Amino acid sequence: MFSVEDYYALACDIDNHFKAKGVEILVYEPVFEEDDFFNSRVVKDFNEFKAMSDVIVANRLSDDIRDVAYKVYTRDLFGSD
Repeated sequence: MFSVEDYYALACDIDNHFKAKGVEILVYEPVFEEDDFFNSRVVKDFNEFKAMSDVIVANRLSDDIRDVAYKVYTRDLFGSD
């Protein structure tokens, strides 16, 4: 079973892989006070985030992102978890 640290390390590896290819990573976090998170730009407005993003990685497909479902990559294949 993976620990939180394992998931974090995997996420960092994926993040670094994309950044090495020149892909800009955006992070949506409305309450985060900093302008960047691990050298990734933080966007606080959700509609701006959706408009700026080519791909959105999410835990699940929620109603908030159904209008951009064609951009969403999620493990939630059946919309239930």
